[in-house]
Amino acid sequence: MFVTRNKLIISDNDLFEKGVVYMRSIITISREFGSGGREIGKKLADRFGVPFYDKELLEIASKESGIARELFVKNDESYTNSFLYSLVMGNYPVSPDGRLNPELPLNHKIFLAQFETIKKLAEKGPCVIVGRCADYVLKDEPNVVNFFVSGNMFEKKRRILERYDIEKNKVEDFIKKTDKRRASYYNYYTDMKWGEARHFDLCVNSSRSGIEGAVDLMYDYVGIKENKPAG
Repeated sequence: MFVTRNKLIISDNDLFEKGVVYMRSIITISREFGSGGREIGKKLADRFGVPFYDKELLEIASKESGIARELFVKNDESYTNSFLYSLVMGNYPVSPDGRLNPELPLNHKIFLAQFETIKKLAEKGPCVIVGRCADYVLKDEPNVVNFFVSGNMFEKKRRILERYDIEKNKVEDFIKKTDKRRASYYNYYTDMKWGEARHFDLCVNSSRSGIEGAVDLMYDYVGIKENKPAG
């Protein structure tokens, strides 16, 4: 059952069309480098008419924390210790007035600011968040839908060559190293394995579905999940 922006109750999937239904879910998208995860996420957010956060999340975290954006970019999806796990467990140190302990190392402050930003964005309502362990940060939220986007190496190489100034004979190594960095970040800070299918609602190979096809699959899945009867 869905509630439209006009507060009309709709239970027919045929009415689940762009601009008609108010989507209730918070969507996270984990992705292989070059699979088109950002493009898919942006198109999905546009179709639902909800906010989209990828690199934009770093900008918000920077403004709210007062820490330079360049430092967030430098540390983006790169691990230094298991601090994020302690955040999820509620063990991170704060000062008596509830603010972040000023004695924390800078990299800890960056992770905490990003963690808190993800939580705050989710509290505001439906949105699409790409990467940065968002699926793990929000794992206890009841209305989260987690997707993982993969792709074939040929298609990923083509996409990266179109977007980056990189030598053709180095692009595959670039992709593998970026994915290894993302996997290390995710595996180190969580109790899950990056890209493992059982942790996601739906895994999509964008090389097979195409970008628009991936968006369609995710869009339809959210409709099915939100229409599913309780119990």
